[in-house]
Amino acid sequence: MSDTERSPRITRFSWGRIEVEGGHVFKDAKLYPGGAREWDWRETGTSHMPGIQPADVTELLERGAQVVVLSRGVYERLQVHEETLLTLKRRGVPTHVLQTEEAVKLYNSLRDKASVGGLFHSTC
Repeated sequence: MSDTERSPRITRFSWGRIEVEGGHVFKDAKLYPGGAREWDWRETGTSHMPGIQPADVTELLERGAQVVVLSRGVYERLQVHEETLLTLKRRGVPTHVLQTEEAVKLYNSLRDKASVGGLFHSTC
């Protein structure tokens, strides 16, 4: 897997801050093969309830993710909308929903093996 196809490594995580290789720093992050950007919940109507929306993960798939990691926050207050999980299941995409620190560990371990995308919430 070339560096342009590989998803960027999360180099450091702390409350309210996700650092990604290449010097990128985000509060909440969307990571995908070849890139990263701020995850702005307002774009898709995401909120703690009802949670991560199908449109949030659709972008990851459009950018080449074949495995998806979804973080629910440090205290797991961010929900995942049922339709989001159904969308991923219908497309046959392996999906992992975890507390943020666990999600970071899994994402970093998968990035050398698969085209992985992830949504990371750095606070609650």
